[in-house]
Amino acid sequence: MELAERFHMHVATLNCAKGAVPESSPHFVGIYAGTTSSAATREAIEGSDCLLTVGYRRVESTTGFFTDKLPVSAMHLNSTSVDTADENFQGVYLGELLQSMIDWSSGMLTNKQPARRSKHLAFVPSNDPLTQDSYWKVIQNFPQPGDVIVVEDGTSSAGFGRLTLPDDCTYITGAYVWCSIGYATPALLGAILASPGRRHILLTGEGSLQMTVQEISTVMRHDLKPLIFVNQNQGYTVERAVLGKDARYNDIAAWRYSELPTVFSRDHKAETHVVTTSNELQTVLDSPHSTMVLLECVMDKYDAPYDLILGGHAIADTDYGARGPQSAVNAQIPMPVR
Repeated sequence: MELAERFHMHVATLNCAKGAVPESSPHFVGIYAGTTSSAATREAIEGSDCLLTVGYRRVESTTGFFTDKLPVSAMHLNSTSVDTADENFQGVYLGELLQSMIDWSSGMLTNKQPARRSKHLAFVPSNDPLTQDSYWKVIQNFPQPGDVIVVEDGTSSAGFGRLTLPDDCTYITGAYVWCSIGYATPALLGAILASPGRRHILLTGEGSLQMTVQEISTVMRHDLKPLIFVNQNQGYTVERAVLGKDARYNDIAAWRYSELPTVFSRDHKAETHVVTTSNELQTVLDSPHSTMVLLECVMDKYDAPYDLILGGHAIADTDYGARGPQSAVNAQIPMPVR
């Protein structure tokens, strides 16, 4: 960021590095993950005439299933080497290289300023049924500087990926490393024990929660007080976007998630809510809380963040080819009209 600020350069991160740079900075242009990126982010990265990648690891989950299109002229700075279009340099250590670039460029400034990112439009909650779009617009204004935010794979990581983090937040997810659902709930427990005194937020889906839900009992046994958001939309939404929109293997058991705390602890109470509109969600978030809070957020089973559907279709094309079973009528959640 020191180098970027010196030369007024745009900065983007991979989805697995969200929060690594201050997203409030005018230099930050968003998360880059191929076709699932915003148009402005794609233009900044793919149209760059001098792109530096720092520790760029090209795998399916960080590139929108290999839909990234970096300029051929990009210079790739790795931990112990540098790659250009024509040459490879070994024994070049990343930390030393970046510091040398900063030292060498001391006093070299340009007058070109990055365009400031547009602010989020104000959202007015309503009594209409809660949708993914309205859900994430409400969530956008909830995190505070210093929060620890644990985000599960699937709908939660896709929806939160487009949100802007306040400064000094810690963002934790396994979505772009292991793609292992169920990671986030026990990760929440570990994060609270490792960083007491900070506010902790878990965003998860009910399919993922069912994998490791028992850790909520440990959270309650230690009288910890996170805020837990459960995206309840009747199944494995990302899998419905890949293949099997109405397949039984993408359905899960219907639990009463808001009642789980009464099962998990006799000694400690929790505040629980079932919300079905953005008004109800906003009202809960605006209220004071003194104990663990669990919100069961009910949405339509076929409603999903745009990036999740786009990514699901890319997964299907990668797995089966463009003319695979996903090409059948009603085989997957369709792309919404934008």
